[in-house]
Amino acid sequence: MKSLCFPQYDFRFKSSENTRYIFDIIRKKFVVLQPEEWVRQHVIHYLIQDKGYPKSLINVEKTIRMHGLSKRYDLVVFSPLGQIVLLAECKAPSVPITQETFDQIARYNMALRSSLLLLTNGKEMYCCEMDFEKEKYTFLDQVPDFSR
Repeated sequence: MKSLCFPQYDFRFKSSENTRYIFDIIRKKFVVLQPEEWVRQHVIHYLIQDKGYPKSLINVEKTIRMHGLSKRYDLVVFSPLGQIVLLAECKAPSVPITQETFDQIARYNMALRSSLLLLTNGKEMYCCEMDFEKEKYTFLDQVPDFSR
């Protein structure tokens, strides 16, 4: 897999029947190592090891209902009180970050109402803070440390 814009982490891998797997420390199981999963696993380790987000407050790949449709978010972080404080959308490194990808995470956030949005393809990373009262967002230089 390609190197990404994240620090290097120690991952656990296994292979079976010509398929490579990576261990997901949140889901506590091996998952197929696809390019998007490579990015997602880096985001998980980055949030935990570099930004201090508690592993117990991170949720990966769950289905949400939006306008009668089932959608699947990549990753959310909850506050200790149960509110979603960060929503992350991970793309494969080959997928460019465009207005369309920003629109996707914005649509998900209409249902989830996270105060922080993180969008990355592993080569680029964008983080913004939502202001729901003023209906605007502000891009941040980096992902804030967990402090709630």
